[in-house]
Amino acid sequence: MENKFAKRTQLIKSSETREILKVTERPEVISFAGGLPAPELFPVEAIKDVCNAVLNEEGAASLQYSTTEGYIPLRKAIGGMMKDIGINSTIDNVLITSGSQQAIDLTGRLFIDEGDTIICESPTYLAAINVFKSYNAKFVEVDMDDEGMVMEELEKKLQEHPTTKFIYTIPDFQNPTGRTLKLERRKRMIELANQYDVLIIEDNPYGAIRFAGEELPPVKHFDTESRVIYLSTFSKTFAPGLRLGWICADESFIEKYVALKQIADLHTDSFAQRIAARYLELFHIEEHIHNIKVVYKERCAIMLSCIEEFFPENISYSKPEGGLFIWVELPPGLDAAHIFSECLRNNVACVPGTPFFPNGTEKNTLRLNYSNMSKEKIREGIKRMGEVLHHELEKETSLLDSKLTV
Repeated sequence: MENKFAKRTQLIKSSETREILKVTERPEVISFAGGLPAPELFPVEAIKDVCNAVLNEEGAASLQYSTTEGYIPLRKAIGGMMKDIGINSTIDNVLITSGSQQAIDLTGRLFIDEGDTIICESPTYLAAINVFKSYNAKFVEVDMDDEGMVMEELEKKLQEHPTTKFIYTIPDFQNPTGRTLKLERRKRMIELANQYDVLIIEDNPYGAIRFAGEELPPVKHFDTESRVIYLSTFSKTFAPGLRLGWICADESFIEKYVALKQIADLHTDSFAQRIAARYLELFHIEEHIHNIKVVYKERCAIMLSCIEEFFPENISYSKPEGGLFIWVELPPGLDAAHIFSECLRNNVACVPGTPFFPNGTEKNTLRLNYSNMSKEKIREGIKRMGEVLHHELEKETSLLDSKLTV
């Protein structure tokens, strides 16, 4: 049969990380590859009680079609959460989505015309890259340092690309680097967005998981012209399987998002929304998040300590104050894809960094996840990775020496 696919499907491919995760599902593999929350921290018993309460008190409504905007008590609760972090909003500013991934996809559908330019951190979230590529966007990458996106570079890119549609940023414990955009840079980003009349998409799935350092207000807190669209999720703080995220934005944006979501899936799962709303009503999610932070802080510290102990000295890495990830930069001669293959031979997995660069420019970086493995497995896994890295560096040194003697 003749290929009947739409031309835009040529832009779509499987997520590299998802394909890697398939390879690492063997039980003997210690995997630092996924961005998975620790399943032992899911509030399973509390959710059992919540499910019973929802079914007993509003069972028929929880199984019925619902409004596209989302369940009002949940939107009100999210509005309160937004206020707590410095974002003033009402329920009219909140749309419930099927995970923040849907929020990203709706954003691409709403704003990107073929060939549009978007500006992002370099590197950035792989799944967002794949979404925006599916709408045939052009990517302009902005360098980062340990304090996040470099504002001088951002201004330069805005000058060079005056028709940029939006800036996509993950300011808190960024995926994949774990870096956080510092306070003055958040303010400066707003100034530049106002000056160059560009939107900001602030993607913040990790902000609540800060276990060190100073709390920082979202970029949207400084928004003076309603040009920041804020995306977040319950996936990292509650239960990823419920697929609950949200968009917080000016009503004029929400109206358009709602129209697109009606086309996509009518509304987010009614039962899941009521589970989340009732959980927020009956339990203290702040206490639950505190427990997550205690565990992740310990696991992050252990991974950083093991990297220092077992990795070669000429390797640099980020030191996150929250979130789920550590970013590793290898010497220029090492290929992360090859390192991944060699690590897998030793039953340990990471994610090569290349897919996180929209234009595929860097080959010598790795992302490590510390949230999903026990202390013992973190130590053993990093030790195995260290052995691979030392071996590959010795090979690289020997190769260079042989070339010099020829």
